[in-house]
Amino acid sequence: MTSDLSTPQPDDAVEALRADRPFADMPALDGELCFDPAALDAASTDFGGLVSRRPAAVLRPGSADDVATAVRYCRERGIKVAGRGEGHSTYGQAQVPSGLVIRLSALNTIEVHGDTAVVGSGVLWSDLLRATLAEGLTPPAFTDYLELSVGGTLSAGGLGGQIGRYGTQVDNVRELQVVTGAGELTTCSPTERADLFRAVLGGLGQCGIITRATISLVPAPRSVRHYVLTYPTVEAITTQQTKVIQDGRFDYVVGQALPSPDGWSFMIEAAVYDGTAADDERLTRDLAPATSEVRDVPYFDFVNRLAPGVEALKAMGEWQRPHPWYDSFLPASCVNAVVEDTLAGLKSSAIGATPVILLYPVPTARCTTPLPVMPDEDLVYLFSLLKTASPGADSAEEMVAANRAQYDVTRAAGGCWYPIGSVPLTKHEWARHFGSFWAEFEAARHRYDPAGILAPGQNIF
Repeated sequence: MTSDLSTPQPDDAVEALRADRPFADMPALDGELCFDPAALDAASTDFGGLVSRRPAAVLRPGSADDVATAVRYCRERGIKVAGRGEGHSTYGQAQVPSGLVIRLSALNTIEVHGDTAVVGSGVLWSDLLRATLAEGLTPPAFTDYLELSVGGTLSAGGLGGQIGRYGTQVDNVRELQVVTGAGELTTCSPTERADLFRAVLGGLGQCGIITRATISLVPAPRSVRHYVLTYPTVEAITTQQTKVIQDGRFDYVVGQALPSPDGWSFMIEAAVYDGTAADDERLTRDLAPATSEVRDVPYFDFVNRLAPGVEALKAMGEWQRPHPWYDSFLPASCVNAVVEDTLAGLKSSAIGATPVILLYPVPTARCTTPLPVMPDEDLVYLFSLLKTASPGADSAEEMVAANRAQYDVTRAAGGCWYPIGSVPLTKHEWARHFGSFWAEFEAARHRYDPAGILAPGQNIF
């Protein structure tokens, strides 16, 4: 004879049944608590394809109150919780074995009020941009890929080519609605619960789950004058990037190292908003590129220009393969030496068939939040090795080991890891990573997540 929780049972029998049916006594929710294999499988992996941890349940919240209710429930029972946006992490950061994954995509409201947008954390940046452009406005800062959630990138930092003008995405947030690890639904800003605000923006989900953000907006350009300039050496590209980021002639600056049959070439992508051909001579005459291209592009198409390449990668099968990514900040004083040495020893098998190697300047004065952590120089460089474990390349495990070795090189040079990729760290190394902010960050963790249930996949605490 089988029994059901609706049938009165002795206390020990009830507890046994609840153990077999986790979350059976969860309070009523506006959304849906899912236990089906498809939902659990989807929450067991991520874009990186390196780590797989199966949760006990997935919550698709119908409201921010649902998130608070679920976190309170889990705190009382010692169940770990991870918020999840689009699952674009690469090393299990949004996974939680036998715990609860909160799928935030349903929190997708957008309200534009003057020079701000109030958006649910599950909103994609591409959808936010479409909504703000209808009002002639735009968020100031984007990452390269727009199909990421607002809550996801704000939990990491959010870097892109507008950083020289507007800083990171987290530098452009006015207020957050957050569910803390204690299950409290609250708001925070630079003037209200500022310690929570500082610890959540770029805080990798350790102190709270973002449910809503108020983001600054600026007037949107209609078109973009887009320049592609190539250079033969690391020193040549960084010399010109340093020049243009310091004098502010462009609205957007990024760069890449490109493998070629003869070694490496280097590319600056720069842009001026609402520019014309009349600007070309003034903007590029002293930059001495080996080759140059220029074109006018509608603003949305420029910001979203990675989309066709992603579709091509999906068609090739490369998008679905493991991605052991590595991202770092290097002081400008040593960037040339570290990048030259790294690229000299980098075999094609170590990065896969479709790598992207980013190299571009970040003026730290524009980055006003304590996170993400950056080296203590006026100018630093983002240096990223975005690898794919393609057929015939090194294994994903070998690439992660190489990331760990690169991390040691970065630290020895006075650099920092941008912690969105695939590098295993100990708690001691995490404390060293956060540096002077560690004491404040650890205090915020204990204050706002006293049971330590949030985001265990980060392995920080």
